[in-house]
Amino acid sequence: MSQPLQLPLSVQLRDDATFANFYPGANDSLVNMLDLEKCPEGIEPESFLYLYGASGSGCSHLLQAACHQSDRLGMRSAYFPMQEMVDYPPRILEGFDALDLICLDNIEAIAGHRMWEEAIFNLFNELREGGKRLLVAGHCPPRQLPLELPDLISRLSWGLVFHVQPLGDNDKVMALRLRAHLRGLDLSEDVARFILNRSPRTMQSLFDVLARLDGASLRAKRKLSIPFVKEVMSW
Repeated sequence: MSQPLQLPLSVQLRDDATFANFYPGANDSLVNMLDLEKCPEGIEPESFLYLYGASGSGCSHLLQAACHQSDRLGMRSAYFPMQEMVDYPPRILEGFDALDLICLDNIEAIAGHRMWEEAIFNLFNELREGGKRLLVAGHCPPRQLPLELPDLISRLSWGLVFHVQPLGDNDKVMALRLRAHLRGLDLSEDVARFILNRSPRTMQSLFDVLARLDGASLRAKRKLSIPFVKEVMSW
């Protein structure tokens, strides 16, 4: 078995991309399926899942969380953001079928790159034959991907396909409070709703606001109140 090549790009997992700080909302069943530590004893996890959702829905977070967990459990994994990978020759994937988990993010980026489509098709088959796990994420269902290789579209449709549902306002409040709690911050529901009503509503924007407030709270040694948030954010 050939060894994986050294990647010529810096692919790093976000430290905060874990299952613990992902608020599932309507995606609870998906998270439970991805989280190996929630898998009932004696039950093998699904070997292939395809996730799709709009930008910011959490697909990338979940793929990276799966890699973090695999590494912590002593298994080997790799996360590939395909929008970056297509600038390199597909042979970069050689040997990665030996790993326990491969995560391919933004799969639509390879559309029209015939050699990359064939490489992913071959990787899928190799992982399946080896009993390895593959998680793929895209912006649309497999059948809607503008791929040139029909067999790859077919393969991507073989496993379980999940639409990652975006969080509603109430869920965003809960997600913000969960992230604050994990930072050691006491964020009341009123303050969380105040932030939601004044910040851009993407989860990344909300978490960026929270990180800024965390630093300001630590420096000023003040709790997160509405007046304090107004002062820090100039709202």
